[in-house]
Amino acid sequence: MLTGRCHCEAVRYEMPSEVLHHALCHCADCRRHAGAPMVAWAMVPAAQVRITGEPVVYHSSEHGRRHFCGQCGTSLFYVNEAMLPGMIDVQTGTLDDPDALPARAHIQTAERIGWMATAHELPTFARYPE
Repeated sequence: MLTGRCHCEAVRYEMPSEVLHHALCHCADCRRHAGAPMVAWAMVPAAQVRITGEPVVYHSSEHGRRHFCGQCGTSLFYVNEAMLPGMIDVQTGTLDDPDALPARAHIQTAERIGWMATAHELPTFARYPE
């Protein structure tokens, strides 16, 4: 089992390490909600995820439900029963050990921010540059 949490630790979860998919989503909806250029999601059967604490649920579309911590605002889960019944997407940047579950694909690249296509070419710094 993998474990994760929100920033303030008010919401914690356990999920299986075997997932249906783990992808980096570039859609505008995910970007806008997370305030990030892409969001990593792993899909598993909802019955296999144990959540402690009470996430707040935001109706982000007709069927989409985004779950986040009401205290610190960390985005955690996405559910769409109309499209993916019985499934939950877990935002894997919130895992205690994100390296334990490598991403397998980029999705929704039709909506990707243009500069993300070459982001891997940017200079890198181990910490904030001097």
